[in-house]
Amino acid sequence: MRSRAADGRESVLVALLGQGVGPSLTPPMHEREADRHGLRYVYKVVDLDDRQVGADHLRQLLDAAVELGFDGLNVTHPIKHTMMPLVDELGPEVERIGALNTVLVRDGRTVAHNTDLTGFTRAFREGLPDADLTDVVLLGAGGAGTAVAHALSDLGAITLHVVDPDLARADGLRASLTAAGSGVDVRTSDPGALESVLTTTSGVVNATPVGMAHHPGSPVPDTLLTPRLWVADIVYRPLTTELLRTARARGCPTLSGAGMAVNQAADTFELLTGRPAHREEMFRDFDEMVSSEVADVDTPVPPSRETSGERNP
Repeated sequence: MRSRAADGRESVLVALLGQGVGPSLTPPMHEREADRHGLRYVYKVVDLDDRQVGADHLRQLLDAAVELGFDGLNVTHPIKHTMMPLVDELGPEVERIGALNTVLVRDGRTVAHNTDLTGFTRAFREGLPDADLTDVVLLGAGGAGTAVAHALSDLGAITLHVVDPDLARADGLRASLTAAGSGVDVRTSDPGALESVLTTTSGVVNATPVGMAHHPGSPVPDTLLTPRLWVADIVYRPLTTELLRTARARGCPTLSGAGMAVNQAADTFELLTGRPAHREEMFRDFDEMVSSEVADVDTPVPPSRETSGERNP
């Protein structure tokens, strides 16, 4: 049961675990939404170094979170798979896809969920509702890529090319889709095959860190981006990645990482508090926080309605 602060307001204690999480907008999105509900919401950020991402240390952190009265944790790169065996109970979506990003603490027990899956699904339906899912390329088979792959399967993808430098990891993602009963035809390859793969596909999703502030660049050579492709990127810092900037310039319909970022935050907030999130207000919060980072447009795009490089009125 959540505690009450000295001022009588319900108090919620949450933390974000991962590497490079200092700039994350998830904590302020949660805190602003909590203000609208009259909650006292404390969101801590725990930036792990390479020595702290092993199972033994993560188990200590999880035990400490339970003992200290945390209501839950957000979990991000690179520990979304590593944390799975450490929690007491897996939500159905976590059992299905094999990765988590949220851990609830209830009566001394930990329960895993995955709002990357629900967040990407909702963002894609709203942002690229008419996208051709006949043949899709997914770049990255890590924790986020796993959630995106299952979301694409749920959305109706027929063929999914999983491109990752670690072929064993890509094959593991294919196995998880098969085990989940997905009917999608999954094909795996390394980045060296990207040019040949993209010649026949209808769209591409970047679920790698390439494009983030600390991992600049694009995972797709500019010459491979043609107007017949739709392009989605789950990176949101910066909001307009090099991949999206080039894709828009070449006439591709695009989807930024904003929709997934906001919707997964809203879904997690609802799990943690049991209260419905004000999603439109959360999108406005997000726009406000990233507006200074959008250097190539005059006004931030409302992420829930972004479908291409063109601006909606």
